[in-house]
Amino acid sequence: MQIYEVTDPEFLEYGRVIRGIDFTQLVEALEDTPCPEGVVYVAGDPKLEALAVHKTIEQVIYGEMPVQIGYCNGHNHKLNALEYHVGSEVNVGSTDFYLILGREADVTEDFTYDTSLCKAFHVPRGVAVEVFGTSLHYAPCNKGDDGYRVAIILPLGTNLELDETHQDGCRDSHLTAKNKWLLGHPEGGLPDGSPMGLTGENLTIE
Repeated sequence: MQIYEVTDPEFLEYGRVIRGIDFTQLVEALEDTPCPEGVVYVAGDPKLEALAVHKTIEQVIYGEMPVQIGYCNGHNHKLNALEYHVGSEVNVGSTDFYLILGREADVTEDFTYDTSLCKAFHVPRGVAVEVFGTSLHYAPCNKGDDGYRVAIILPLGTNLELDETHQDGCRDSHLTAKNKWLLGHPEGGLPDGSPMGLTGENLTIE
């Protein structure tokens, strides 16, 4: 699939490059986090959250709202699913990585989404991006065999376990964690019982 740069105009519909904040310490700290053959996600990592940039992110990007800093690391070449949150997600990597993104506005009333509408973006090492809350996204991808390490910054509590099951409506049935609505692909290898919704190709970045 065609891959754009996050500095290209096409990215402006999905997010923005963050400027004026020094993420150097966070990028360096990511080097000490694991990078498995599969994918690992940690919602909040105490070492990353102890960095001074944590407070800066809360003040400057999230308007003094509390946030968590975790990571998503590993090796992945497939879309597999899309999710969205109420609130933006900030990503910065200690490696280059790739994001496959869509628009929440293109999710149908019966909660399906055609993957041909997605666009892919290259994010260079150390470049921080804000992925808007209206953007569909999932785990980053890497090219080749090197893997990726990406900090995931979200409103505090996002992606934690739900307190109760929500099945009252089509949208609620896709709520799989706190502040996380998921649309899986049938070929995505998700756990049994995960809500589906993606139609078309399970997109690949090689």
